[in-house]
Amino acid sequence: MRTSLCAAALLVVASGGARATDGTCARDLLVAQSSQKMAIERLDTLGDSEADRCRGWRQHVDTMRRAATVYGRCLSGAERSERLAQVQGSEKEFSELLRSRCKGR
Repeated sequence: MRTSLCAAALLVVASGGARATDGTCARDLLVAQSSQKMAIERLDTLGDSEADRCRGWRQHVDTMRRAATVYGRCLSGAERSERLAQVQGSEKEFSELLRSRCKGR
């Protein structure tokens, strides 16, 4: 695990994407990307009830907000802009669903 984390960190740093040099951002980026992917996959498995969907949407919004924080702190340039636009757009879309369809749930 440590070896693969170090290798991934080197890839992120070598690509010029990560700003921190202590490895914190490399680790945080891996976690954020993994969480983002799992959140998107979870949307496909939400239950049929409104309560299940609302719960899943809340989790999705929370995950996108956490990912945005990491991307904003750890990335720069075009990659930062693209990733932030992606997660912030998703967060906005699902926040609107929560406001319109999940009142009191």
